[in-house]
Amino acid sequence: MANSYTNPRQAYSEFSLVLDPAMYEPLPDDWLIGVTDVVSSTSAIKSGRYEDVNYAGASIIAALGNAWGTFDFPFVFRGDGAAFALPPHGIMTATSVLRQVATFARTELNLALRIGLVSVREIRANGYDVRIARYAASENVTYAMFAGGGLKWAEQQIKKGRYLVKPGKHTAMPDLTGLTCEWTPFPSQQGEILSLLVEPDENTSPEIFAALAKRVLAVFDAGPRQSHPVPKGIAIPKDGEKYVDVKSWSEVASNSDFRKYDDGLRLTLDCTREQINTVEAMLVAAKARGEINFGLHRQSHALMTCLVPSGRPDSHLHFLDGMGGGYAKAAEMLEASELPEASSFNRGSPALEIPLLAY
Repeated sequence: MANSYTNPRQAYSEFSLVLDPAMYEPLPDDWLIGVTDVVSSTSAIKSGRYEDVNYAGASIIAALGNAWGTFDFPFVFRGDGAAFALPPHGIMTATSVLRQVATFARTELNLALRIGLVSVREIRANGYDVRIARYAASENVTYAMFAGGGLKWAEQQIKKGRYLVKPGKHTAMPDLTGLTCEWTPFPSQQGEILSLLVEPDENTSPEIFAALAKRVLAVFDAGPRQSHPVPKGIAIPKDGEKYVDVKSWSEVASNSDFRKYDDGLRLTLDCTREQINTVEAMLVAAKARGEINFGLHRQSHALMTCLVPSGRPDSHLHFLDGMGGGYAKAAEMLEASELPEASSFNRGSPALEIPLLAY
């Protein structure tokens, strides 16, 4: 399954290559960026609702792919939400599906899902960009990587109440065919499951950030299987029956998104405490130099939410997060350390040139 867009370049099988800013191509101005996130996800996680939060986060990817008729569009899973890009003729589908997943989260999971949609043109008018590269996790699966700061800006604005898609009054349930949480959580084999977010400061050049990110990855790549959190041995399904053979389980591991670039590094890893301490010291020093912000969270287990498209079962996707708070807790730490960006929130017009909220 190629998670591609217009005239894509090749997908890169070596993750370090997607840290190179030259590998990214800009999306067209008229494309749409959608963002979802679970409101108050931290409190839901404190209540032990890790799987519900992850399921709500991944729901837009499954529902949109099923409604669009293909998963051939850029998207990224973020733990308590997701982001995606669609061409302009997808506005009706995107708006409808966003409303559907928000209704599903509220009625079936008792979670509030914030939903928003903004054009790439609007993002660029505010001084940011959305560029895409493709990482080939395996022969059958590629994941989109995002750069340019546009997704982060869009998420910040949507959390501030701009570009929101209003809920529909009589909204149908989304088609979540293929989206499952079949496996019991994976315990760490090396010491701890680490959820790590590292984002460049606005004044940090892509080259400086890429060099730092490669040093971080080098520490974790030195661990067994590059610190992959999915166990090599077959995991235990919730129904208690082991029905996946070794070859199939190997494909599950290779198709998982434990490393990604989403306006910064987003990693779920199984690593030693020494590795974490080494990287944390490296990141603290880089933050003191004004190069980055970061957030990390340590926990004992990892979670996996699976998406098996009905038309392409060989292109199964596996979204990873930490069980003890994961990306949501790492983001909480990162956001607490960030300085207010008062000037950036006031650039450009708050009105989207496409009347999304009229539908």
